[in-house]
Amino acid sequence: MKLSKKDRQPKLKEEIEKNPFVTDDALADSFGVSVQTIRLDRLELNIPEVRERIKDVARQQYDTVKALALEEVIGEMVDLELDEYAISILDIREEHVFSRTGIARGHHLFAQANSLAVAVIDDELALTVKSSVSFKRQVKQGERVVAKAVVTGIREGRTYVEVSSYVEQELVFSGEFAMFRQPYSEEKEGDRNETGN
Repeated sequence: MKLSKKDRQPKLKEEIEKNPFVTDDALADSFGVSVQTIRLDRLELNIPEVRERIKDVARQQYDTVKALALEEVIGEMVDLELDEYAISILDIREEHVFSRTGIARGHHLFAQANSLAVAVIDDELALTVKSSVSFKRQVKQGERVVAKAVVTGIREGRTYVEVSSYVEQELVFSGEFAMFRQPYSEEKEGDRNETGN
């Protein structure tokens, strides 16, 4: 049974507060209404669209990217702890896919992962030295790719980063990146290795 507007809007607000990254399409499915109805509800509730919500959450939560300009990160950065981890979201749109198949071009998934591996480095200079990547399944237009980069080690002027990208809970891409960084101090590097990070 569909909820009345009066009953739906508080639940909609609550749902968005729980998950700021939820799309209008997903909300429309959840509430059994059209996307246009969700948009009108959001406007009445003064709730911005998902892209603006992502930016707002990101501004509040993460460290400042040092190695590149924020707009150079492919996808929307949603969390960052320098030299620890980073998360970004990429919505696959028409410009990302092959026109005949609607399947995302692989270089977009690679670019999301690689730019995240650069962004997680706590240094103003970070360059990719080597990468090993694996595409697990095709990604289609309309899907949302959530990539998480995790720093697995820092030694001898290199930072090692693993990136896993998911659509919903399914792994679609994985990569290991060796990143050049300006030489780390021996003391800080020693501390890092002792903690096992």
